[in-house]
Parts: sequence; structure tokens; C-alpha cells
Amino acid sequence: MTDTLIALGFAIFIWWFSTGIVILLNRMSRTAITLSLVISSALGLGALVGLAHTAQQTGVTGAYCAFTCALLAWGWNELSFLTGWITGPQKTAIPKSTTGWPRFVASFNAVVWHELAILVVGLAIVFITWDAPNQVGTGTYLVLWIMRTSAKLNLFFGVRNLSEEFLPAHLAYLESFFKRRRMNAFFPFAVASASACLWWLVGFANQPMTTPAQVVGVVLVGTMLTLAIVEHLMLVLPLDTTALWRWAIRKKQNTETPATYAAHVPPV
Repeated sequence: MTDTLIALGFAIFIWWFSTGIVILLNRMSRTAITLSLVISSALGLGALVGLAHTAQQTGVTGAYCAFTCALLAWGWNELSFLTGWITGPQKTAIPKSTTGWPRFVASFNAVVWHELAILVVGLAIVFITWDAPNQVGTGTYLVLWIMRTSAKLNLFFGVRNLSEEFLPAHLAYLESFFKRRRMNAFFPFAVASASACLWWLVGFANQPMTTPAQVVGVVLVGTMLTLAIVEHLMLVLPLDTTALWRWAIRKKQNTETPATYAAHVPPV
């Protein structure tokens, strides 16, 4: 029980703190952003080395290490996107009148290079850990990848909360690809599918033959999936989705000029 609670707390803290750090770094000076990209790239490469090193480890320490390495690799994806370094060829807002296939194509072109980068990193992780006993890193990355893709689709189809405060000024044009509505038909399917996977993970963790290290690994991955489900629910519930990261977001409010706000496109 103690190992489970520690793993649960560790995953929640890392999720909250790392998200805030990425948001905060992206609102600093261009020099700081460049330096953070260099550091993040080095950490990302180190994470791949760490995943290769821990792939054959079946202990609790190996589970924590693989989990952390996967988050570092994912952090590089997030930071490279939010800084505008890897996005897509579409870098302008689209008219509100754009609908159907043209809207989907424009939306995809806005993030296509970012999606390809996620794919390349994901394939590298799968290759590194292929047929290895420690799949915590791979599971963590896949959960983040699938659930983030689901969140993007829900923003495209339409949800109550677009969380536009998370977008830095240079990515404000992305707001034009989102749609605000109470619910969309894809949302219940996404949440139900993720919940079914979470139920399976819980069942696996409770099996008598599951080792303590496997339990820790399942708790780490399952916690990230649970948090992703919560994030999905926050898209449609009447809640302030930025409250947990106000300390990171407020830097944007303190440093941006009125002219910068004027450049924003009307309402992640």
C-alpha cells in the first residue's frame, strides 16, 4: 500500500509541476526559451538512453526511472510545440466561416510537424523497449500520446472550455481551429474508452501474480491515464481549468503588453 501511495503522489506531482514548468518557460525571454529548448533536447536524448538502460530492469527503481524518462521525452515534444519551434506550415488563423474538410486540413497543417515529431519519438521508444520486460516508459508515452490526440480532436469538434489561457501569444492563431460547444459526439466515446483501459489496469494491478514493481508501474501509468480523463472532463464541466497552474500562467499576464493582447485571435 505504501509503494502504491508513493507512486500515486509522485505521478500527480510530476504531472502538475512539469506542466507548470513548460508553461512558465514558454513565457520567459527569447534567450531563456532558446536555452530551455537546448536543455530539453539534451534531456530528451538522455531520456532515450535512460529508457534503453532500464528496459531490462524489473525492479521498482527501474519503473520510476522509465516513467520519468518517458515524461522527459514527452516534455521535449510539448516545449518544442509551445515555443513555436515545431508546429506546422499553417501559422495564421482561419476565418470563422471555414467549415468541413477545409477546416480539418487547415487544423492538421497547423500541427503536422509536431505530430510527426511525436510519432518519431514514439517509434524510437517502442524500438528501444521492444520485447523488454520493463514497458512502463512505453506505456506512459502511449497514454500521453493517445490522450493528447483525443484532447486535440475534442477541441476541434467542440467543447465548453477551450482553455485559451494556456496558449502563448505566438500560438494565438490556434484558437481559430477550436470550436466552443457544450459537447460533441466523440467526447463520450473517448472518455469511455479511456475509462475501460483504466479499469483493465486496475484489474491487472490486483492480480495475485503481479509483482510489486509491476504494481508500481501500473500505478504510475494508470495515474497519468486518470489525470488525462480528468483533463477531458474539465473540457466540458463549468470549471476554471487554469486554477492549478495560475502561478505559471500569470507571468504571461504580467509581461505581455496591450498591443500583444490586441493581436490575439478571439478564443487548449
